[in-house]
Amino acid sequence: MKRLLLFGAVALVAVAAPPSPQPGTWSTRKTLTSVSKPSAARDLDRKTVAIPGFMVPLEDDADQVTEFLLVPFAGACIHVPPPPPNQMVYVKLRGGHKAKMSFTEPIVVAGQLHVSTVQSPYGDVSFEMDGDSVKPYAQ
Repeated sequence: MKRLLLFGAVALVAVAAPPSPQPGTWSTRKTLTSVSKPSAARDLDRKTVAIPGFMVPLEDDADQVTEFLLVPFAGACIHVPPPPPNQMVYVKLRGGHKAKMSFTEPIVVAGQLHVSTVQSPYGDVSFEMDGDSVKPYAQ
């Protein structure tokens, strides 16, 4: 299975990453920055990006969520220990929007990325995102 891995506090790297989403394909019509090549984290701070991964909900509502962790593999934090902080993104959807919850289906989240430490129930997270959209990952 293809997955995104985030390495180091200063670099985001995608290993066997899915194809980059096409700019302008999201409902927000923002230009997206691909996270499929090595990039210094500081260069991505406050940029609108699209990142694939898997959802770990941070709310008890089983069907829809507004906050979740984006992790590189299914079952992270739930069935196995959480990944390191630099491999997780805390996502809060803007405007109270909700996303369908799924532990096992890969997704792509688009929004503004921030390089900052966020505390979660699963430990520190090195990145946070103001989420604009959550779409199923399509190859």
